[in-house]
Amino acid sequence: MEAMLKRELGTGMLKPAGRAAGGCISEGQSYDTDTGRVFVKINHKSQAKLMFDGEMASLEAILKTETVRVPKPVKVIELDRGGCVFVMEHLDMRGLTKYSSQLGEQLGDLHLHNKRQLEKLNKEQQTVGKGAGQSEVAFVEKFGFSVTTCCGYLPQENEWQDDWVTFYSRHRLQHQLNIVEKSYGDREARELWAKLQLKIPQFFADVEIVPALLHGDLWGGNVAECVEGPVVFDPASFYGHSEFELGIAGMFGGFNSSFYSAYHDKIPKAPGFAKRNQLYQLFHYLNHWNHFGGGYRGSSIRIMKELLK
Repeated sequence: MEAMLKRELGTGMLKPAGRAAGGCISEGQSYDTDTGRVFVKINHKSQAKLMFDGEMASLEAILKTETVRVPKPVKVIELDRGGCVFVMEHLDMRGLTKYSSQLGEQLGDLHLHNKRQLEKLNKEQQTVGKGAGQSEVAFVEKFGFSVTTCCGYLPQENEWQDDWVTFYSRHRLQHQLNIVEKSYGDREARELWAKLQLKIPQFFADVEIVPALLHGDLWGGNVAECVEGPVVFDPASFYGHSEFELGIAGMFGGFNSSFYSAYHDKIPKAPGFAKRNQLYQLFHYLNHWNHFGGGYRGSSIRIMKELLK
């Protein structure tokens, strides 16, 4: 693998730096090269390229907004014996402590970026001299993403939709429940979902939703800080409702009150936030059930019952 990395990166030197790391899904190793240090993620699963292509597109999309720092992606490389590696910028990271509030601010800016693009576009259209189609401002008006992204190792359905409720019900919850059905044939989950899907539109009465670029998997293990400020990584991006991001953030800890205060100064809670937060956590509990087994069934069923009250 190292010979191939040297060739693909055009470097004479490739020297392992620091100790290897591993998460639930992939292994990682930093290397010193002729042009500086890089971080290499390795995954031997057959769907590794799909997963890393989605992660690379996610990092590129976040990078373009110039809001919150992410490692700069370099290259996705297929391995001769199956699997794939993903090369990105190496960052010296440590746990998030000092920059919690700054991360809240920057995440708010990320979520508002597309809305601000729309405002710029509207302003341009009111300015004399700008003809149709001449604008350089890119606004995304639908919900979804241009490529498949994976939350964990499971591919997400990112086909564009005009309507958020349709997108979230069909491409997030229904998709996960289809996998649950295939793996477990869980009758209770099936019956609860039949009722819940009819009720979902009620949670969005009077809420205006402009598509926001999301990290998509923002739990405490995917945030950190370096000397200059906060960093987020391992994204599973798409354009969705900004509140979706806070679903998993609240499930496993890792974010303190200064993070939330700074975030909600940018994007205040809309009426009905608490119920929608549960609805967004449901996706992640189902996704964990599909990744890690029945230990997450109880939480998935409990939330569905609570949302039906």
